[in-house]
Amino acid sequence: MKKERKIPEVMKALVAYGKDDYRLETGYPTPECGPDDIIIKTEACGICAGDLKCSHGAAMFWGDEMQPPWVKPPFIPGHEFFGHIVELGENVRDFVLGERLIADQIVPCGACRFCRDGHYWMCQPHNIFGFQECNNGGMAEYVKYPRTAVLSRVPEEMTAEEALLIEPYGCSKHAVDRGQVTNEDILVISGAGTLGLGMVTYARRKNPRKLIVLDMKEERLQKAMEFGADMVWNPGTCDVVKNIMELTGGYGCDVYIEATGHPSSVIQGLNMVRKLGRFVEFSVFGSPTTVDWSVIGDRKELDILGSHLSPYCYPFVIENIMSKNLKTEGVVSAMFPIEEWEKAFEHATGKYGDLKVAIDFR
Repeated sequence: MKKERKIPEVMKALVAYGKDDYRLETGYPTPECGPDDIIIKTEACGICAGDLKCSHGAAMFWGDEMQPPWVKPPFIPGHEFFGHIVELGENVRDFVLGERLIADQIVPCGACRFCRDGHYWMCQPHNIFGFQECNNGGMAEYVKYPRTAVLSRVPEEMTAEEALLIEPYGCSKHAVDRGQVTNEDILVISGAGTLGLGMVTYARRKNPRKLIVLDMKEERLQKAMEFGADMVWNPGTCDVVKNIMELTGGYGCDVYIEATGHPSSVIQGLNMVRKLGRFVEFSVFGSPTTVDWSVIGDRKELDILGSHLSPYCYPFVIENIMSKNLKTEGVVSAMFPIEEWEKAFEHATGKYGDLKVAIDFR
């Protein structure tokens, strides 16, 4: 006999059937709760730059002649979400109904070599919430956390605007950690969007010798100063490479973190980082980047470091947002109901001056 559910059988959800084919559905089936699963009622879901690039058909998601498709439609987008438990599988012992949870973006398989040796964020199957039908995301009223989801509790006293930054700030922390920033380093962060600002407020705790932030938008540079930058420069109004060289006696910065996703930022960083310096690439790109690789090897012998997701970062981020050690004021700039998802996606491009934009299910 089937157990009677206390939540609706259908829900509102944004469903991606193909690139440029996203549809709001009001009668989408609510996820079934298996014996090892958790169902949450979504409180809010942030819109990531990756969500935008996926919706516009970027090759890293949908594939091209160089790479196979990664997404598995139809799927519900969104990986920056959180909510309260409304259903528990019979085998779940560590959580109770009503708890407020958030999950790492990736749903590790638990069986591949990366999962077994602790590098779960590089799980070989690499299923992430909001891109495959088997792991639908948070742009829906209800979401299923499967058994292997990496879960963290969200304090009830944390505001929705703060909780929306747990995922992006986790990514920010991991990127800065990859750069091995010390108090002797001149650090340049290229990009002062949500992720860049998360890097700024976390990097400030590392106390680098100079923390310099680059962005083309003056209002974002002002926010970067509020969050702890020592200097801010607009590449559209000054020669930032020349500025770095003058500041460092012609050597260049020690660490450059690329957080724009624009090819010009990559070239700019390779030009301004010193010999034996560290270049951290975080972004998802919408178009290919062409550089002279001899700069990396023969000319500078650089350490090129990738940064992916936010492994082991959520507990730190939650604790330090709550203690106000990580600044969040004004980053979440707009929230929309799911019925206005197209407007939300448009605002998330930044064309109206927004930083983090979210879908609000409260």
